[in-house]
Amino acid sequence: MVYMDYNATTPCDKRVVDQMLPYFSDKFANASSIYLPAREAKKAVEQARGNVASLLGCSSDEVFFTSGGTESDNWAIMSTAFKLQDKGKHIITSQIEHHAVLHTCKALQKRGYEVTYLPVDRYGMIDMAQLKKSIRKDTILITIMHANNEIGTIQPIEEISCLAKTQGVLFHTDAVQTVGKIPFQLKKSGPDMLSLSAHKLYGPKGIGALYIRKEVSLPPLIYGGGQERGRRSGTTNVPAIVGLGKAAEIAMEEMGKELLNVRKLRDDLEQRIQQSIPEIIVNGHPESRLYNTVNVCIKYIEGESILLSLDFEGICASSGSACTSGSLEPSHVLLAIGLPHEVAHGSLRLSLGRYNTTEDVDKVVSVLPGIVERLRQISPYWQDRKQ
Repeated sequence: MVYMDYNATTPCDKRVVDQMLPYFSDKFANASSIYLPAREAKKAVEQARGNVASLLGCSSDEVFFTSGGTESDNWAIMSTAFKLQDKGKHIITSQIEHHAVLHTCKALQKRGYEVTYLPVDRYGMIDMAQLKKSIRKDTILITIMHANNEIGTIQPIEEISCLAKTQGVLFHTDAVQTVGKIPFQLKKSGPDMLSLSAHKLYGPKGIGALYIRKEVSLPPLIYGGGQERGRRSGTTNVPAIVGLGKAAEIAMEEMGKELLNVRKLRDDLEQRIQQSIPEIIVNGHPESRLYNTVNVCIKYIEGESILLSLDFEGICASSGSACTSGSLEPSHVLLAIGLPHEVAHGSLRLSLGRYNTTEDVDKVVSVLPGIVERLRQISPYWQDRKQ
């Protein structure tokens, strides 16, 4: 199998699994209890919290564990909206956010909030001047993702943070696709809240975190036993938290080397696809883009057919976000960057990671042009073009 869908999820690193295993059986105690095994579990949780904080460049007491990126996004947006509703009910986001953000904003609109969805240019980049112009007296939150999961475009979060601070508006960023991939320090980049998810950085599924700057008093979204210092209730998921902590530790040690290796493979793959397949569009910013992501639209055929053909060859890829891969609608991201429906339907996302090799790239390049040629020969759109 050639796996090239790392933006959808990553395999759990064996070192992470090994670190987690004892906490399923031998060290199974509830971290909220007071006896010795529970205190040992609590110690492991706090060590993991410290690892995540070190990766982010923040204090341990600014890291709160959640069930994943979706919950973190919901918590940041919903709780900010409810807490500050007396100040205003206006939120700013972008048209290309993950649905964990977009659907949360739409839910708030049903409750009387107003949301500005910023357009993006053909590379998927927001316009800072337009963002500044969109801020109003009743604006309470800006939520803009760090990097897009489909096309990889990286937004200027330092600039957004600076603007938000000067305007007295809280800023949240969904950094699910960048934590563990791109080195950055929160104290420099400056968002008030940041979402991350373990399964995007070779950790387990079902665990994530929300960074909340010390000065931000964010009320809970989930109530109960008062875990996570009263901010996020629910029995502490010790094995998963330990896994996230180990994944963060590995990322700190190996991120630089991995970045160089994966970028080299990605550039080779993208260049060879462009050379071997005519009439394609490469999506995403040419420079400010995740180093592991290739997103192309292959004209005159549909992405689903490409994926099925690649799957037959043992190649795992995506036609956009894994969360919406079952939808018949084209990607909202590709539509937002100005692609027509018929072109957006032909999208292919290849996202590389830690375990990809040169042989993987060779395999994809050896089969993809033939797949495209075969599908185009039976495509009425291709035939119409030729006439």
